[in-house]
Amino acid sequence: MFDEGAEKTKYKILIVEDSLFNQMVLRKILESRYTIVTSTTAEDALAKVHIFEPHLILLDIILPDANGFDVLVTLKQSEDTRNIPVIIITGLDSDEDEEKGFLLGAVDYIKRPFKNAIVLARVNTQIHIIRQIQTIEHLSLMDGLTGIANRRAFDIQLQYEWSRAARERSRLSMIMLDVDKFKEYNDTYGHRHGDFMLQIVAQTLKQELKSVTDFFYRYGGDEFAILLPGLPAERARGLAQRLVTSVNQMLLSAVKCQSPCAHSISLGSASMQPQPQQSPAALVERADKKLYLAKQNGRNQAQCE
Repeated sequence: MFDEGAEKTKYKILIVEDSLFNQMVLRKILESRYTIVTSTTAEDALAKVHIFEPHLILLDIILPDANGFDVLVTLKQSEDTRNIPVIIITGLDSDEDEEKGFLLGAVDYIKRPFKNAIVLARVNTQIHIIRQIQTIEHLSLMDGLTGIANRRAFDIQLQYEWSRAARERSRLSMIMLDVDKFKEYNDTYGHRHGDFMLQIVAQTLKQELKSVTDFFYRYGGDEFAILLPGLPAERARGLAQRLVTSVNQMLLSAVKCQSPCAHSISLGSASMQPQPQQSPAALVERADKKLYLAKQNGRNQAQCE
């Protein structure tokens, strides 16, 4: 499952243990592979879990300021922490305690005195499960054809960026685009050529949108969406105009077509300062209306707010 000589991974572990000696032992076992943060009290642990955002928690059931089971209940009741796996640490040999821990949501137990191989095996197993879950989640948010994020990822990110912009009173801009006469091209040349053309559009978006704050998605069919947090309307307009040129050039050089179809795109951009009482669907609707206007006005252009 894990190479014995593996380098330290990106995964973070919070050890909640009041014994400094036991902390030291666990750190020695795990720190070559994982980033470790420790805590000796329940109060400190519950604070650090939000700051540190660990992938896994090792939790002693006997702490100076609380029962570890109560900490486990608190973690599982919070939306922010309920999905963090918790391994219980105990020096007791109690079937009742072990059953209670599992019923409250613990994923495993580690008993003292610690055995290096057992500790590492149990921790590695949980990290392996986390990796598998992350892979599945990543794949569920990706478009298989183009390799960029899909509509589900767009919906999630839009809600997040909308809420953040409303909280920070900043702007959120968006661009909707699609390929002109795509259905005509698909019907004439076949889906294989249509798929290739969509891949060209996605590849061009990757090349043009290199900022870590620019998010782009295959919205559905031949439609693509771009989210631009914090970008004012005038800069969104400039980007939209640039994309008309760059994507069209790529399509013209890569797509073979006897007519003007599939060599151009149309775009619509919108920009709003979100309000808490508004729905993020308002931004999508405004960008979509501008895209429709671009189509009505002859295609191969950007219509922007």
